[in-house]
Amino acid sequence: MSDGALSQDEIDALLAGVDSSALGSSAPVAAVASGSEDERKAIQNFLSGTVDSQSSNLSMLTGNDVSFRGPNVVPVSRDDLLSQLPDTVTAIKADFNSGFPGEHSFIFAEDTAKAIAALINKEENIELDEMAMSVLGEVVSQMVGSQITELTNKTGNKSISALAPEAANVAKAVVALPGGTFINAVYQLNLGDGKTHQLWEIFGPSVSQDIAQALNAKNGGAAPVQPAFAGMDMGAMPNLSMGGGMPAMGGMGAMGGMPAMGGMSMGMPGMGMGGANVQSVQFPNLMPQPTSQEQGNIGLIMDVFMEMTVELGRTRKLIKEILGMGEGTIIELDKLAGEPVDILVNHKLIAKGEVVVIDENFGVRVTEIVSPMERMSSEQ
Repeated sequence: MSDGALSQDEIDALLAGVDSSALGSSAPVAAVASGSEDERKAIQNFLSGTVDSQSSNLSMLTGNDVSFRGPNVVPVSRDDLLSQLPDTVTAIKADFNSGFPGEHSFIFAEDTAKAIAALINKEENIELDEMAMSVLGEVVSQMVGSQITELTNKTGNKSISALAPEAANVAKAVVALPGGTFINAVYQLNLGDGKTHQLWEIFGPSVSQDIAQALNAKNGGAAPVQPAFAGMDMGAMPNLSMGGGMPAMGGMGAMGGMPAMGGMSMGMPGMGMGGANVQSVQFPNLMPQPTSQEQGNIGLIMDVFMEMTVELGRTRKLIKEILGMGEGTIIELDKLAGEPVDILVNHKLIAKGEVVVIDENFGVRVTEIVSPMERMSSEQ
């Protein structure tokens, strides 16, 4: 292009084309076969742990009491899945690009996609246009974020990330699905409209195998910790000197018919009994942090120009009013005097600011960076 700028699609394609390597587990574990029972159970348990957060997130986005049930996780082939789907679906790709890289997508029936978009946009008889697709992409982005948080907690892999969701409303026959046998998770979704909706979540074979392997390795990596001296008669314990000339504690098991003190952990300082090593719990950050690989991807486009505009306000006029405008016509906008102006990049709201004058030119001082949730609300 003449101005040297890249479109949003070109930027997304550039980022998606950069190879990201997974952070491998150091523990040697047996490979999990694609479609095996071990793989299915591991994915089932992992996804079940996200259901509450998914329900909460979608309830917040829609303003309704939304609930997820399931999922029912089964290995399927392309033909098996297509036989379950309605003729037209909304497919949203959200491939993992780091941690467990590979194919990952969500499929909504067309009426389910419309129902969700209508609730969020507060609009009846909605069409699945670009705005609705953007809203559905944000829904899936929230879902994937919850899954990444759960996976990070369960596997300790902090490099997990996913590409920005891409939504399309298409005939089911053209939906991009993995080859061979892959994992399909089916959720029952209640949107508060009296209907039961279905949502299909697809994991490519490499993704589900890697996740299952990491989960199984984490679960089987350490033997359960037994309490100190569990099941031992204290009379059979070696003499434990407590210092300061105190007598040893051997033979306590026979004191006054007292039962043996098996199962008690006497990890008191100075008693020489090897008390438990207590450490504070380290909770992971709830928001996924960019990895060094992701930062490297962003570095590829740091010199790309993007269009930045400042919007003073908007209004709507009838065609006859627009045709009747002339010199001197005053147009009233939807913003009050002194209210922050909107700062947009590629026509997307990113910040708010106040108008200033720099020499003889107008400028804008940034006063607020807009959150993703506020961005979505502003597009409604």
